[in-house]
Order: sequence, then structure tokens, then C-alpha cells
Amino acid sequence: MEITIKGLKVNYIKEGPESNTNILILHGWGVDHTMYKDMIAELSKKFTTYAIDFPGFGKSDEPDSSYTVEDYAKLTLEFIEKNNMKNVVLIGHSFGGRVIIKLTGKLGFEAKKIILVDSAGIKPKKTLKRKLKEVLYKVAKGTIKLFLGKKAEGVISKLRNKMGSSDYVNANDNMKEVFKNVINEDLTEYLPNIKASTLLIWGTLDTETPLSDAKIMESKIPDAGLVQITNGGHFSFLNNPVLFNAVVNKFLEGCD
Repeated sequence: MEITIKGLKVNYIKEGPESNTNILILHGWGVDHTMYKDMIAELSKKFTTYAIDFPGFGKSDEPDSSYTVEDYAKLTLEFIEKNNMKNVVLIGHSFGGRVIIKLTGKLGFEAKKIILVDSAGIKPKKTLKRKLKEVLYKVAKGTIKLFLGKKAEGVISKLRNKMGSSDYVNANDNMKEVFKNVINEDLTEYLPNIKASTLLIWGTLDTETPLSDAKIMESKIPDAGLVQITNGGHFSFLNNPVLFNAVVNKFLEGCD
């Protein structure tokens, strides 16, 4: 299915019976809603379940500007309003969790319940290795400009791609700017503003958004509880789907 929001065509699916509770699944960076097909299949047994492709991912249009987390949150809010969704349970994985934090903690959207899965949003402290890497990049960049002048940009671009994360390297120029906007924002200040009961599900071996992030979120969100998936990684819902589904179904009891 397709809907136009802010001039962009946004791809989404809607599955399940008509229910009092609507579930909206927001995906992580670099993937689209199809990554969550098993989650959607489970939830849509009882609930009206939506899942979207954010602009720049899947079959949705690419943003026409360098989107921020707040831009994605505002687009999500308009999606909810255009579909007349009531009693909304928000489920966000990784980047999708960022959007939920901004949507509920900054924009004031009142969700029925929230589930954050290996969510991003806490800006990590720079390790010594990271600091050294940034210093080396700046020195190399300055040296290249000094010796190559106008021809430097192409070489600098290759260097930036070599030293950047895979998410950054695999993005086109516009989405690289979006990526920088996203990862450079710390959303910690918005966590205490989240009113909805929030379930945190985390892989204990997650290296992208470590378990320490989950514990910060648990301590700052007023009504939050954490469930750890032993030996799970950043996609913990795929590592142990049986446990994941059992925990989510228990959390959503009474919502239908």
C-alpha cells in the first residue's frame, strides 16, 4: 500500500483484523518492514498491524532534504493521523526506537504502550580508539587538501567512506547527511517525558546499541521494564523469536 505524506510516497502494509488497538512497527536503519515479517505475522493474529518503510528505505521515496529524527517523527505522526489510528502501540527497533522517543518524548504523542527493541537514541561516549580515528582523519584530510588543492575532494570522499561505518558507506550522498543528523543527536533528555508503559527488549550481546543503553532508558523512562535476550544481538527478535513473542504477547494482554 502507498500513502503520500509531506510530498513523499510512503510504502506500508496493514494486516490483521479490525481491533480496538492499532500496532505500528517502525524499522531500523538500513532495512525495511520486510525484516519484521514474522513479527507482523504474530501480531496480526489479534491486532490491526501497520508497518511502514521510512523515506529513504524500502519502496518509499527518498527524503527531499536532509531529514532529522524529528522530521521522521513528524512524518510518523501524520501517518497515524491520516490512517485515523486510535489506541496505538508503537514498536520500534533500533532507528525506529529513536523515532518513537522523539515522537512521544518531544512531540507529545500519547501512545497506548511502547515496545523498544535494541533501540538507538543514547549517544555513546567516544572511545579512545574512536578519538584517535577522528584525529587521524582530520590530519589526513588537511594533508590531502594541502597537496591536491581542488582535486582533493574525491580522495577525501574515498577516505571518509573507508573510515566510516557500513551504514554510512552504503548510503548515497543525501542519506549520508541524514545518517549524520540521526546519529549525532542524543535523545536522553526526552526519555523522562514518555508517559506510556514501555517494554524494553534487548540482546545481551548487542554491540550496536549495547545493553548499557537499555539500562539508561529503563532508569529514565517513568514506567519501563527491561527483558534481556541472552546471547541475542542487535536483532534480538530474530535470535529468539519464541521468547520475544511470548514477552510481547504478555505485555499486550488486555489491549485487544
